[in-house]
Amino acid sequence: MELSDIKPDVVHDVVGTFCPVPISETAKMIRQMKIGQILELIADDPGVVEDIPAWCKTTGQEFLGLYEEDGEYHLFIKKVKEL
Repeated sequence: MELSDIKPDVVHDVVGTFCPVPISETAKMIRQMKIGQILELIADDPGVVEDIPAWCKTTGQEFLGLYEEDGEYHLFIKKVKEL
């Protein structure tokens, strides 16, 4: 699946925040979503490039990928199990 083909169910913007906020906000949003839904997280903290995939691995969620545009990272996470 190409990232450009992904239609997220929820888009959450955390631009202007830094660790640990992007992780805690991701967890909060994933808890509210249904299994199978996709979250697009938009952040400008470069730490998310490593932190979000690691969080997905730890929590059993599926990290679909990311791209960077104009200093913002767009990360895609699929909820595959309850937190």
